[in-house]
Amino acid sequence: MAQKTYAGKTVDVNEEDYFTNPSQWTKEIAVEIAKEEGIVLTEQHFAIMEFLRNRFNSGEALSIRSINHSGVIDVKTFYQLFPGAPLKKATKIAGIPKPVSCI
Repeated sequence: MAQKTYAGKTVDVNEEDYFTNPSQWTKEIAVEIAKEEGIVLTEQHFAIMEFLRNRFNSGEALSIRSINHSGVIDVKTFYQLFPGAPLKKATKIAGIPKPVSCI
């Protein structure tokens, strides 16, 4: 198992640097991962990450469609906040595994 250090804490990651133990995640770690992705986090970012983490923890599937129906943010804004591959970037920064819907 691979490990990375963020914000002075060592965390378990897979070969794509997604967390394998989401309980190791902190907001400080999220800020550092976001910097690597070229993103400066705002309260909107943290709100969507909280939604994603809650949904993951309850065993629900993560998808762009679920983001649109979240009531937290619309899809257009989601793409603006996490440009490129928004769900992949958002889950990586949120410290949860990459969704199976992402290739």
